[in-house]
Amino acid sequence: MFFVFDVETVPDFQFIRNVVSEPDLDEDELLVLASEELARNASGFLPPMYHRMISWVGLWVENGGKPLKKIGWHGEDEKEGLNELFDALLTYKDFGLIHHNGRGFDLPLITYRAMKHNLQMPVRLNHYDIRYRFSKVNIDLMDEFSNYGASSYPKLKHLGQLIGVPFKQTAEGNEVLKMYREEKLEEIEHYCYEDVMATYVVWLQMKYTVGDITKEVYENLNERAIGKLKEIQADSD
Repeated sequence: MFFVFDVETVPDFQFIRNVVSEPDLDEDELLVLASEELARNASGFLPPMYHRMISWVGLWVENGGKPLKKIGWHGEDEKEGLNELFDALLTYKDFGLIHHNGRGFDLPLITYRAMKHNLQMPVRLNHYDIRYRFSKVNIDLMDEFSNYGASSYPKLKHLGQLIGVPFKQTAEGNEVLKMYREEKLEEIEHYCYEDVMATYVVWLQMKYTVGDITKEVYENLNERAIGKLKEIQADSD
């Protein structure tokens, strides 16, 4: 069983103020300073330690690719959201994970925030099957397509364009913060759901490409997945 998931976040301004040199700046100026002092990348996007979770969406799928159940959460109470995520992950004992840059962002973030709220994560998340760099049950599409960093890392949106599937991604980067400030938490979860379905579609294509599933199975699952993705996108218009 696999859990395809994505997490949406905003900067943890309270924590950021504790660690930067000028904590009394307004939020937008604080982000500029934090990107200079804390970011390790040219984009200025802050590392996972400096974010807090406001939404997550997960899709349970069978090993052969058949989707079973979508679940999600959005809200201000991050501790509640983490508890709901951990409860969801306890549904199955030996689950795997599928994501895009989950190793680099989502999974470290979940660990940091669990520590902040003094919560215990499902033991499975620290199991060798999940932690092993080349795990076959913790599938990061960025690793899969870049050959674990030997090549460049692909954007999810570009993977969609490559296979002819439009991933609209109605909110990217700082747009999530803008939506959060406008109290559009339901819309943020909806965007998160689109990302999860996009990840699932790319994973299906990859499984077919490398010969893990037959053409018949792929075409059946992919047709339904594309239909669901279009339905999600239509709902956001």
